[in-house]
Amino acid sequence: MTRVLGDRDAGLYLAGVVVSGFGSSAMWLVSGIWVKDLTGSNGLAALCVFALWAPTLVGPVLGVLADRVRRRPLLIAMNLALAALLPTLFAVTTRDRLWILFMVLLIYGAAGVVHDAAESALVATAVDRHLLGDFNGLRMTAGEGMKLLAPTAGAGLYAAYGGARVAVLDAVTFALAAGLYALLRVREAPPVPDPVAWRTRTAAGFRHLWHHPELRPLILAAATTMFFAGINGATVYAVAEGLGHSPAYVGVLYVAQGVGSVLIGLVSGPLLRRLGERRFAAYGIALTAVAVALRAVPSDAVALVCGATIGFGLPCVLIAAYTAVRRETPAPLLGRTSATANTLMYAPNALGLAVGAGLIELVDYRPLLLTLGLTRLLTLPPLLQRRTTRGSKGPGI
Repeated sequence: MTRVLGDRDAGLYLAGVVVSGFGSSAMWLVSGIWVKDLTGSNGLAALCVFALWAPTLVGPVLGVLADRVRRRPLLIAMNLALAALLPTLFAVTTRDRLWILFMVLLIYGAAGVVHDAAESALVATAVDRHLLGDFNGLRMTAGEGMKLLAPTAGAGLYAAYGGARVAVLDAVTFALAAGLYALLRVREAPPVPDPVAWRTRTAAGFRHLWHHPELRPLILAAATTMFFAGINGATVYAVAEGLGHSPAYVGVLYVAQGVGSVLIGLVSGPLLRRLGERRFAAYGIALTAVAVALRAVPSDAVALVCGATIGFGLPCVLIAAYTAVRRETPAPLLGRTSATANTLMYAPNALGLAVGAGLIELVDYRPLLLTLGLTRLLTLPPLLQRRTTRGSKGPGI
């Protein structure tokens, strides 16, 4: 951690993550509250989250942009563009103007996909490859830490001044992040013109992931894990009810999970170096499987410990996958490969939420949790197989 924070560029980038993450986490919560207050509709409020995540489904297409231009100027431009866009939400004063909010959220989500793709490529250039695991872990800690702090601040600001003021706060954090990224001292080679067809360029990231013997099992394990995480997430209100609490208790469970995610971010670097990506991911999945199954026990103490354990174990496969992708992908291909990896890992989460919402209406949550815990273990064998010896880094562009 000391070595990462001692690196000027890594420290500046993490500072940018903290600043913009604070505003984004506040805006994420407030947008749903805003819609609920204007319409009284839970469904429309839930659409805010969908609007933010929907662009992930076309991540491979958006990721091509991150490989066609220099990444540092792109990050600066994306942050400044969002800072200029968010004040338009002052126009959202009545229900019939909610379309403005949803359009902003869609653009917000699309910009986030491009931002993440450019970030992966830039970080691989700016940070020592031996510190990538530490950096990714600290980034997880920074992001999860903001999710613990920012929603409360955003909700308070919304209650006092309304949603538009929260949008201004978010705009300010984007402007500050752009300034921090402008201070990065990264030498980027100009992008090489790519004569191949657009479809071929878009699919190149998927081909690289699929044919790479180290990346494919990690991405498949992450996708499966996030699918099960979606189903598990749909049971959280049933868990609170089974413990005899109101739905507000779910917030306590999420805080416990967030604490676990912060902790794994702090120790992931040393663990990755000791275990390697595959075993680190496998042990995290196994830990999560046990914690999910034990949530069936009707005890507050067990529920809180299991929440923290899930927060600790669940991110392991994601951190491992991000680290491996950034290390094993050629720089000209890294933007679209990262965007494709994000789509493959996070799209199953939305599907899992939908499946879980249906299952929780049909079966008791306790046997469902036990089944989820056991089923997760099926993802472990491919991760624990002996590594394949390779003479190259897989297919190029």
